Amino acid sequence: MASSDDSAVGGVRTIKASEFKSKCLQLMDEVAASGGEIVVTKHGRPVSRVIPYREKSKLVFGENRGLFQIHADIVEPMPAEWFEKDGYDEDDLF
Repeated sequence: MASSDDSAVGGVRTIKASEFKSKCLQLMDEVAASGGEIVVTKHGRPVSRVIPYREKSKLVFGENRGLFQIHADIVEPMPAEWFEKDGYDEDDLF
């Protein structure tokens, strides 16, 4: 749907403010459907950006699920040899 006034710089579509004004609703629907963004320019300078609206998750618990992996037992105390190599006595740390 790009016209001769539109251009894509770095994969981002840019459009003149005058054209955006005349096609605003159509462009908003396009952005919502494609997930892309449009940069609106005035006199060749970017002045605003139209991006799709995304709902934030209302759940905080489990939001980072899958980002971390536990590779050892996190309940048991650290092995004594870990403290010995740094010159610490286990009683000094707890």
